[in-house]
Amino acid sequence: MTVRAHIFVTGRVQGVGYRASCEDAAGTSVAGWVRNCADGRVEAVFEGTKEAVERVIAWCRRGPPAARVTDVAVNWETAQGERGFAVTA
Repeated sequence: MTVRAHIFVTGRVQGVGYRASCEDAAGTSVAGWVRNCADGRVEAVFEGTKEAVERVIAWCRRGPPAARVTDVAVNWETAQGERGFAVTA
């Protein structure tokens, strides 16, 4: 069964390699996208098995070494058939 998580990450998460590292964390087992928000947060959508998506969300709570994550808001949604993983603006 495929699940979908839509998340917002708060803290020092822009300009620290967060999006590229998130793409690496997703690997080939999680589809979706990640982007910077104008308010300084990072927004992402992950689709895959519940185990794989939860693994990437756990990574998001830490982020790359230069990041300082203060909050990760997770909203579970209906899967929409994402394919691949993209880093966007």
